[in-house]
Formats: sequence, structure tokens, C-alpha cells
Amino acid sequence: MAPRDHDEENYNDEDTARKGVRASQLTNAELVPGAGKVHMDAAEGCGKGIINDIRRTVGTHWVGEVTNFNQKTIAVTLLMFISVIAPTLTFGAVYGKETDNRIGTVETILATSWVGVAYSIIGGMPMCIIGSTGPVLAFTKALIRIADSIDVPYLTFNAWVSSWLLFYCLLAGFFDVTRVVRLATRFTDEIFALLIVSIFVLDAVGDPFSQVGILRYFDPNHKAHADYTDDPNYNYLETALLSTILGFGTTALIFTFRSFKNSAFFCNQGIRTSLHDFAVTLSVLIATLVKEYLFSDVETEQLNVPDQFEPTYQCCTSDCLTFFPDDCPGQAAAAGSRPWFTDFSNLNGKGWVPIVAAAPALGAFLLCFLDNGITWHLINHKSHNLQHGEAYNYDICLSGIFNFVNGCLGLPWLVATTVPCIIHLNSLAEKNKDGKIISVQETRLTMFLSHLLVGLSLLFLQVLQLLPMPVLYGVFLFMGLSALPAMQFWNRFLLFLQQPSRYPDTVFTRYMDKSRVHLYTVWQIVFFGMVFFVQNMSVISIIFPFMTLLCIPARLYFLPRFLEGWEMLLLDGDDLDIKEWVDKKEAALHSLRFAEIEESMHGKQQQEDLEDEDEDTDA
Repeated sequence: MAPRDHDEENYNDEDTARKGVRASQLTNAELVPGAGKVHMDAAEGCGKGIINDIRRTVGTHWVGEVTNFNQKTIAVTLLMFISVIAPTLTFGAVYGKETDNRIGTVETILATSWVGVAYSIIGGMPMCIIGSTGPVLAFTKALIRIADSIDVPYLTFNAWVSSWLLFYCLLAGFFDVTRVVRLATRFTDEIFALLIVSIFVLDAVGDPFSQVGILRYFDPNHKAHADYTDDPNYNYLETALLSTILGFGTTALIFTFRSFKNSAFFCNQGIRTSLHDFAVTLSVLIATLVKEYLFSDVETEQLNVPDQFEPTYQCCTSDCLTFFPDDCPGQAAAAGSRPWFTDFSNLNGKGWVPIVAAAPALGAFLLCFLDNGITWHLINHKSHNLQHGEAYNYDICLSGIFNFVNGCLGLPWLVATTVPCIIHLNSLAEKNKDGKIISVQETRLTMFLSHLLVGLSLLFLQVLQLLPMPVLYGVFLFMGLSALPAMQFWNRFLLFLQQPSRYPDTVFTRYMDKSRVHLYTVWQIVFFGMVFFVQNMSVISIIFPFMTLLCIPARLYFLPRFLEGWEMLLLDGDDLDIKEWVDKKEAALHSLRFAEIEESMHGKQQQEDLEDEDEDTDA
């Protein structure tokens, strides 16, 4: 082969340099056209979305999801039983207080059990755990105030609202309204997730808006001390101190046991894995035994559950309009309990109530839509590597059916619960050393068995009475804290407290100015604060679902006024889109470096040629 001409080599070198310069001249915004924009999927109306959801999930993977039983199934079942029964019992106690015992612990256990078992069998996304949530409880309080203001029994009003809720859910599934949830990005998802985490943490440590939490035991007027006011040997500070030790000790034990999985302790990996999987169960058992055998003479608040399975509301008279024993202290025994089935006709002569119920039902639908949808969106994020598909339309219809039945029976509404869902996902996941999910054992068995155990606990109510409430608060705290490390929102908040040169290596810290990252985090904190404020203000808590919904248009239309599209892509975009941007950015940087090297070599060559010409001239 003949050698290339010198001029041809110079031309090729200059052409390569020009290409490199052109590549490097692309701005960050030009690397991926339309970066940061969110697009709505095409609608699958007239029920097609429901049919496709069933085919994609239940129709394809059901057999595999009910036959993949192993040791992890047992461990995660026990973990989820504790993770579900703890908030179920706590929420049941709060429901009893807020509804004057028309809905209580028994009703909450029954609802959680039957809905969880049914959903695990026929649901489209069995990785999502069904249960009570703080936002639904807040909305229930608002419904009670409305029912009282129009002088209609709460359970009757709630049943009519549940009927409209079913109607709205069926409409949403039939016309594929759930695709709106896909407009929610990490911005909205993590605001809502952090809101749920804050409820768990505050309820565990000490809620400033209520009398629940470990530190609340230091209040001498706490209800747990009321039964011992006449006991001269009772010291509320002893109870508060022991409760603090039990609560925070339970949380510490759980994290300690779970840390053994990737440690060098014990003789084999099987033992380390078992300690990790059974961490919650072991910790609750140890803390309860410590209380019973080492501090048996110190009184602590125990779990408040009835002695037998029956509606919580006990009646003074046969018409069941007054509560026994509070409303009839001189009466020896209750005349009976409220009927299980709600009387839709008990309207106090107000025939317009069924129509009026459509208005608050719209808020209820929006809450269930967002509570379910955002949790589904979080769990099905691409980084979690779930393979069995989504079923938003099908599952919103199921949610409407389940809550309609609950409304007819005087049971609480249930939705997908964010923190237990995250715990369920992480417990069934295999991760690498960096904490990234490699694969997930997608199964229906853990949810089925854990919620079946919740139902069976109704047969052992006296055993549940042995559980100290501080221990359950400790589980609450673990559930909240364990969800924080996976939240980018929380990790970005921590950047305010870290040395910039020691920031963790992420795509946004690598390519964005730190002030721009902080600007995005500040706006997220502002919107979180607004939602948190509304949710905790009883007077305006009825609009909480609408405040959460506003986070979606705020991300789509408000934030782009302050941040460029490529910046929002790196902060809350899909992993594949982020990878595409990073690959093009690295290619542009590589081309720029190559062009600079070529230009430097070309300059040296020209300098050498000039020096040779000078030498020839001198000669």
C-alpha cells in the first residue's frame, strides 16, 4: 500500500479536529432535545386499559407468583406482618378516638386482612401493600365534621361517599385517567413519600399535632398515666424512661440485626441472612421479653384491643344511638353492638344527602387516586427492575370496589401504603454492594400470608394485648427511617450539611453547579412544607389531596422558569433518558479533548516546520 500524501494527512487531522470542536460546542440543553419534558401516554379508553392490565399482570405471571416459595418468603411474611399489624393497630386506636368508636381496632384489622388477602390473589401489582394511611385518616376526620354539621350519622354518610367513590374509580379505570399519574416525576413522588415518612417518624417519636409518640410519655397528663392517678407507687417518669428505652432500643436492634447481612460476623452467610430477614420479629420479641421479665414492676402502655371479635361500638339501647359505657355509666352491660351492615336509609329525613355526598367523594377519589397512584409509581420505578408489569387502571377499579365494601360494613378505607411498600420491595430485592437493586422476587405469597396472619390475630386478641406500645412505636420509627436513604430528596437535603468537595458522585453533582442543585431542593422543600402544613391543619385538611395534586403542574410549568430542562432531567428524569444525556455529554467531552490534542500536535508540527525553514535559510 502506498504511503498517504502529507497534505492528505493534514486534511484528515484538521477534519477530525473540526468534528471534535463541533461536538463540543453543543450546549447541555442541545445534547438531548426536549430534555426534562414529561409526556402523557396515549389513552387506552373504553376499558382497553383494564383488559391490557389484566393480560399483562395476572394473566401472565400469576402462577409463578404463587409458587415461588422459599426461606425469604417466610422471613418477609413475618416482617410484613409486624410492619402491617403495627400501623393497623395504631390507626385503629386513632380511628376509634376520632369516630367515637364507630370504627375501631377490630374494624381496622378486619379491613386490612380481607382487602390484603383479596388483593394478593386478584390484584395486578402484589408488591404493593394495602393498609391504612395518615392522609386517609386526615380525610376521614374532615368527613366526620361534615356529617356532624348536616346532622347525619357518620357511617351512613360515609357509605354514600363510598358509593360515589366506587363510581369515580370505575370511570377512571374505564377511561384510563390513571395515565395522569405518569406525569408525576421524582419531584412529586418524593414529596409525597417524605410526607408519609414524616407521619411515621413523628407518630413514633412524638407528634406535635397529637398525643402519640415515645416522648409524649414525659407529659404527666398523657392518657397512659390516667389509670394510675390513684396509685401512690406509680411514677410516670419511670414509665416514660422505660418507654423511651424500649422504643428507641427496638429501632436500634432492628438496624443492628439488618446490618449483619453484609458483615463478617457469624460463621456463614445463611445465619447473617436469617438475622437480616427476621430482624423486626426478633427485635419485637426481645424488647417485649425485656419488659415482661426485667421490668415487670414498671407499668407501660399496652396495645389496646378488645377481648373478643365484635364491632367496637357498643350500644346503651337497642336503637344504638349512644355508646356504652361512656354515655350510660350506670348501666351494667351493653344492650348490644352496632350492626355490621350500614343502614343507607338512616338519613334523618334528609333525602338530598346521597346527592350531596358526590362532592366530598370527589376529594376522596382524588386522595385514593394520588395515594395509590404515587405509591404505585414509586414502586414501579425503572431502577427497581420489576419485570411483571403495571396495572394502574385495573387496580384503581379494585380499590374502588374494596373501599365500597368497607364503607358498607363500617370499615376504614384502605390504599397502597408507601412505607410498607418500600420495605416489602427492599426485603424481596437482591442488591449489590452499592445498594442498587439487581433483581426482586416478585411474589403474591408474602402479602397473602402476612395479611392472613393479620386476620388470624383477631383470634388471639389477648396475645396482642401483651405488646407494649413503645415497642410498636420503635417499629414505626424503623419503617420511617429505613425509607429515607433511598430518597434522592433526602440525600440532596443532606448536601446542605456536607463539604462540596466531598459530595457523593451522582450525575447532578458531577455536571451541575451546586447552587442549581440546591435551588431545586429548596423548591421541593417549599412544596413539601405547604402539603405538610395543609395535611396537619384540621380546618383545611379536606383540601390536602388537591394540594398534593398541585405538585404535578408545579413541576411541569413552574420549575422550568428557574431550571433548564437538562438540569431537571438529571434531577428527576428516567434512568434511560439520563444515561442517554450522560453518554452524549461524555462523547462531546471526549471529542473536545481529542480535538485539543490534535490541535496541540498540529501546532507543534507547524513550529518544527518553521524552525526547519529558518535553519535552511541560515544555511
